[in-house]
Amino acid sequence: MLVRIRPEAELTGAEREFVECLRAYPSTGLALVDCRVGDRRLGAVIVTPRGITVVEVKGFRRRQSGLLAVSPDGSWTISDSPLDLDAEPSTGLTDRLEHGVHAVRVALEQALQDSRYVCGAVVLVPYRGVVVRPARTALRPGLDVLVANTIDAHELRIYLEGFSAGPREWTVDRVLHTCSALGLTAPDRAELLEEGFDENRPPSNPIPAPSKFTPPVQAPPPIEPGPRGKLAALAVFVAAVLGVFLVLLIVVLALLRDSPHPRPVSETSQSTTTRAPTTQRPVECFPFQNGC
Repeated sequence: MLVRIRPEAELTGAEREFVECLRAYPSTGLALVDCRVGDRRLGAVIVTPRGITVVEVKGFRRRQSGLLAVSPDGSWTISDSPLDLDAEPSTGLTDRLEHGVHAVRVALEQALQDSRYVCGAVVLVPYRGVVVRPARTALRPGLDVLVANTIDAHELRIYLEGFSAGPREWTVDRVLHTCSALGLTAPDRAELLEEGFDENRPPSNPIPAPSKFTPPVQAPPPIEPGPRGKLAALAVFVAAVLGVFLVLLIVVLALLRDSPHPRPVSETSQSTTTRAPTTQRPVECFPFQNGC
């Protein structure tokens, strides 16, 4: 990372160790240490291809280790003991950081630049060999506190590489304009290009170049059935042939049974009518009448 320090700056021991951490990072960025934006002194303003972060660097007056905690009223403690900083008390440290972020945003807006991707962080630099956890804590939306030194600077590196989710829009020209808007001395254009900043803004959705030769689309090879599929197809075919043969046989037998000359109805039908029996009435006979 490219680091620039104000010529007349007087850095504390914690700020010098913070500078050593930044110079050891391979990430693309520009760190302007001991800045003055308006009437405020800022520990550092770090510009990356994706945004800007305002950093306040604080060291310890004595060796303190343990669990770091920040209460809602603004007091900082380590394992229930007050945080003992080497330069100033921790009371109101979050508010001072927020005011610094606000000063940078106002300066960018006055220069007609986008101020959305501006964040802030407090970097606590403990004595070497002292363990302070957690190494990263969220203070407010867009504000964090980090614990780092030259021995353990892993969380600080992760923060600097991903503190902003903005697009990669900080090109060389925009970095130069940002430094001018903040009233800071900018490095040379060649140094920014060598550091890894883009000369032009990359396209948001790059379109691949069309190929001159488009290979013909080949149809997929036919799928050959396996042994089981062949046997199943043969069984279905044999069953269909037998079914057709059986139907034809039934039709032929039905035709052979029928006579080509139909019999008349008088021969095939029998009369079922019978005469009703007649009843004879008695006849009265006279004397000497024949047939009585």
